[in-house]
Amino acid sequence: MTTPVLEVRDLTRTYGRGSTRFDALKGVSLAVHPGESLAIVGKSGSGKSTLMHLLALLDKPSSGQVLLEGTDAATLSARQVNRARNDTFGFVFQQFFLTPKTSVLDNVVLPLKIAGVPGAERKRRGMAALESLGLADKAKNDANDLSGGQKQRVVIARALVGDPSVIFADEPTGNLDTTTGEAVEDLLFGLQRERGITLVVVTHDEELAARCDRSVSVRDGLVVADAVGGPTPEHGRHTA
Repeated sequence: MTTPVLEVRDLTRTYGRGSTRFDALKGVSLAVHPGESLAIVGKSGSGKSTLMHLLALLDKPSSGQVLLEGTDAATLSARQVNRARNDTFGFVFQQFFLTPKTSVLDNVVLPLKIAGVPGAERKRRGMAALESLGLADKAKNDANDLSGGQKQRVVIARALVGDPSVIFADEPTGNLDTTTGEAVEDLLFGLQRERGITLVVVTHDEELAARCDRSVSVRDGLVVADAVGGPTPEHGRHTA
């Protein structure tokens, strides 16, 4: 059987102490398989974003294990964790996090700059990512001058530029109108199929979750359902 690209075992995450203690996750186990699209669904405060942050090595669990291709992340040095995040993962968030007064191309190649990739190679890969998303003609534009849909495509180009095997998308269409949001969804699922990328989507949107190969529902820090082809009926649209 193929080794999961990511796996968590009996994961807990607690914030605060005493009267301010909050158990965001209470013993979650989950495997993410190479090339699949997985939706993590739940209401605001359910623990779904905490789970994504732990899967993406952006946070550390209070207890339990996070495995990256079978290796316990706790055994990795800080440098190895940073390299794994930069080389393995791409991120698409609801907030665009684009640097203002900076060109589209410079925003896209930022992960490569952080990784120390030389300038000429950064530009080549950045332009290739923009080309694949139909944005090559916007490379020199100020990123803030773009429409919402264009900004989200720039964010996807930035996520792709490092040739990741996993893309995390946290409410990727939350700031977009319905038509633009559907176009961005089509783009993400198309890339997943064409490139064999593993796509992990955190959402409260039942329709988006139903497009994924598999859906995990999180409630009160626990996985309450794990289903193929969409969430359980109890989860309608909620405000995240």
